[in-house]
Amino acid sequence: MKKSMGPKTILYPTPVLAVGTYDRDGKPNVMIVAWGGLCCSNPPCVAVSLRKATYSYDNIVERKAFTISIPSQQYAKQADYFGIVSGRNEDKFSSTGLTPVRSDLVDAPYINEFPLILECRVIHTLEIGLHTQFIGEILDIKVDEDKLGEDGAPAIEKINPFFFVPDSRMYYGIGNYLGKAFSIGRELKKKA
Repeated sequence: MKKSMGPKTILYPTPVLAVGTYDRDGKPNVMIVAWGGLCCSNPPCVAVSLRKATYSYDNIVERKAFTISIPSQQYAKQADYFGIVSGRNEDKFSSTGLTPVRSDLVDAPYINEFPLILECRVIHTLEIGLHTQFIGEILDIKVDEDKLGEDGAPAIEKINPFFFVPDSRMYYGIGNYLGKAFSIGRELKKKA
């Protein structure tokens, strides 16, 4: 029997996304966003949802760009810190010792130490309620070469990302390999 929990912000897994922006003075900033994910295949797009009260909100509105840096598990403390303090009051890069890098495609910085980067140009904005969703067209993906698999694609086990659990406010690492998508279910397909 299933227990009704009512409407809540629960979806597993919830990604940990480090959203990079510049403020109006050109100071690099980063915040952690859990409300986000892929939203379109063509053009390739990702959506992130921010509250208007955040420092990054105004930065994205003004610059029409953001990056997403995917932290590996070794940077969980730094990523968590990015979600605890505001860039209005603290220089998050200075405090963590991480390095902002200016994107050559969009007007936003990314984090050099994080292994996977998405460079995004804002193409749509949607007012939802407490949050505003920014849809960014992914103009490029950058990945550390040592995090690529034999097929040349990013290897999740090498990137070693982690996930956020909204209801318990905990982080978890990735799980075990289960099988190839669009393949392991084929045996269940009815033969005509």
